[in-house]
Amino acid sequence: MSIESLTRLQFAVTTLYHYLFVPLSISLALFTAILQTAHLRVEARTGSDRYGRLSLLTGKLMMITFAVGVVTGLVQEFQFGLSWSAFARFYGDVFGPTLAIEGMLAFFLEATFIGLWWFGRDRLPKLVHLATIWIVAIGTAISAFVILAANSFMQNPVAYSIDAATGRARLGSFEDLLTNELNLAAFPHTYAGAVMAGGALVMAVGVWHLLRGGHDVTSEEFAAFRTLSRFGAWFTLVAGGGVALSGDALGKVITAVQPMKMAAAEGLYRTTTGAPFSIFSYAPLGSDRPTFALEVPGFLSFLAKGSFSSTVLGLKDLQDSYSAQFGAGDYIPWVPVAFWSFRLMIGVGMTAAMIALVHLWVTRKSVALNPDPRLARGILWTLPVLPLMPLFANSFGWIFTETARQPWLVFGLFKTADGVSPGLTWAEVATSLVAFTLVYGALAWAWTLLVTRLVRKGLPSMPVPQAEDEEAVEPYAVSY
Repeated sequence: MSIESLTRLQFAVTTLYHYLFVPLSISLALFTAILQTAHLRVEARTGSDRYGRLSLLTGKLMMITFAVGVVTGLVQEFQFGLSWSAFARFYGDVFGPTLAIEGMLAFFLEATFIGLWWFGRDRLPKLVHLATIWIVAIGTAISAFVILAANSFMQNPVAYSIDAATGRARLGSFEDLLTNELNLAAFPHTYAGAVMAGGALVMAVGVWHLLRGGHDVTSEEFAAFRTLSRFGAWFTLVAGGGVALSGDALGKVITAVQPMKMAAAEGLYRTTTGAPFSIFSYAPLGSDRPTFALEVPGFLSFLAKGSFSSTVLGLKDLQDSYSAQFGAGDYIPWVPVAFWSFRLMIGVGMTAAMIALVHLWVTRKSVALNPDPRLARGILWTLPVLPLMPLFANSFGWIFTETARQPWLVFGLFKTADGVSPGLTWAEVATSLVAFTLVYGALAWAWTLLVTRLVRKGLPSMPVPQAEDEEAVEPYAVSY
């Protein structure tokens, strides 16, 4: 394996692992804000604290995930500086502002208001306390939008000029960078995928408590977990619809700015009018024609351009076009990876949405779930897989996005081979990859342990307000 390939593997490991926690942080912040808002409305009307206890549970899950996500993000930035300094030198003036804003939002705004939310529960007015968690939820969305603008530049470079003296990219307009047409299409798709991931997690938590036994089916706690499971299922299902709709819009933008990527998604070697979409296809390595394919006629043309009869450029024609435009070279990405990651992204994500739909149907009337005990045990054993399905779908989406852009780091502007740090050795990359993997393994173990312990404890109790006649606690004072 070459240094370039090993460095790409290292980046893939750090990025994909980091992104396991990012969508959960985004969605759990949103869920906590929604549940706490519902708590204030329901408590005022009925006196029930069900939604307040659920918001505490999702909030604790959010804080654990946020903490681990911060650490994995720091490792990712270290990896970027270690292995991609040549790219950072070229791209830093464009990438720097997005990283700075994202860092200020994630490390200052979000972290500060998470602290205010947690420690200010009995110290802040209720509406002010609610505002703190909504600021966190909005901050995570803004953070995602800004960092996606940086990635969108790599897919569709805009708002830049090349400095003639240094050969570096210089940012022309930050507003134009943020409003890159690819970013405007990618953000709703990414955010909906994040909501799916969080919805599947809280749905799994609720279903686990409903099936494991030990709860009186008439108790408030059982009703709360049924509410949580349906809450998660609704968000998984609705966000799944959002993923599909936004993915359709994103596919059309990708076709306009990166036609090679859409051709690779289908393994379409020849320009075709009314191009089909293969649900399943098999072709021997090196062959440009499948020996077997289960196809939907014209559907790739619809995904690419909105018409079942439109023409989609094939890989061979695009290769000739790119060779004439950019110089001699191989511009066709690794087609099997693009082909299958695209389908796994769709298939795994939509399977999670279908499971959510089934759960909503099963629990539409009955408060209790009373399956056969053996079936219940089987479901309990498979529940850990449910939250992983949207997360894996997100990962397959990123694999498709990044690998189907190759050989470019910045499409049409800067090649991957030119971005590797000069002087980097194979041993340095391999050693750091092992170190990163060990760190990530420890973080995965810690996150899993903390989350499972938290979930097993059940619903947290609401803090008991301090009585008005209780002796006030003296404020802290500096003494010498």
